[in-house]
Amino acid sequence: MRIGILTSGGDCPGLNAVIRAAVLGGIKQHGHEFVGIRDGWRGLVAGDVRVLNRSSVRGISRVGGTILGTSRTNPFEGDQGGPANIAATMERLGIDAVLAIGGEGTLAAGKRLSDAGIPIVGVPKTIDNDLDATDYTFGFDTAVQIATEAGDRLRTTGDSHMRCMVLEVMGRHVGWIALHAGMAVGAHAILIPEQPRSIDEICDWAQQVYDRRRAPLIVVSEGFRLEGMEEAHSHKGLDAFNRPRLGGISELITPEIEARTGIESRSTVLGHIQRGGAPTGADRVLATRFGLAAIEAVHQQAWGQMVSLRGTDIVRVPFADALVGLKVVPEERYHEAELLFG
Repeated sequence: MRIGILTSGGDCPGLNAVIRAAVLGGIKQHGHEFVGIRDGWRGLVAGDVRVLNRSSVRGISRVGGTILGTSRTNPFEGDQGGPANIAATMERLGIDAVLAIGGEGTLAAGKRLSDAGIPIVGVPKTIDNDLDATDYTFGFDTAVQIATEAGDRLRTTGDSHMRCMVLEVMGRHVGWIALHAGMAVGAHAILIPEQPRSIDEICDWAQQVYDRRRAPLIVVSEGFRLEGMEEAHSHKGLDAFNRPRLGGISELITPEIEARTGIESRSTVLGHIQRGGAPTGADRVLATRFGLAAIEAVHQQAWGQMVSLRGTDIVRVPFADALVGLKVVPEERYHEAELLFG
């Protein structure tokens, strides 16, 4: 079997580990051949591929990003898009199946193509950890580790000047990164999309900390909304999917804290730093297990399914189950952390 591998959507630490495991596992166990599809769905539509063999994946599991490139191309758009054209391109290139590694958008496109008869198996990828059909996704642990290190550094400079430090992390719809990093760093408040809070409540938490002669540290998800805000803060236009490009909620909150409390305050937007660099050991292991399991699914022609982590086991779930809804932070998890606020 000749298998095409693509990475689509946002980049994520651990993508290369999936590619390496899939190629090595497929070659050693089953004698499959592999091609890398360049730049996600764009490469599948355009027929832009490169050969993947043992030497081309040597040592890449520790490297961030993706050796195949990525994009946010819609495979159903353009003159070459759509299932019929893609099937013809795959036949021309001798590709028997596609291993698609990506998040919600990638898996949604994979489901549509699979429903139309394209043989596809998926691997879930998102640093936000927001896919409901898997307990964890690779990239999340790395993002939390980076955010935790940033929070630790902000604590020391905040303590030196007795400033309130506000750290903004990624999380469009869910607050898993903020929750885990905030708990790890001992934040005095954690603000997530699932739990709107008033500016008065946030200032009260900061004031309680300051009154104990401590420097407040607040961790906020980019998708957090103050009470009364109908949409998440955005001032950067739209992305490729016509969604608002988030970022900057910390820059809205920070001056309000200073104005209302008199505490000198600073904000830091961590941004794409959370996506870059080498994956943690935990993410390398999870990504490797996903890659090996995905090749087994391809070998057994389990089309229209993705691999998933349930407990400590790797299982398969249909694309449809992966797209039912987002995995939000449960209220009890947030209230658990809230006991330590202020």
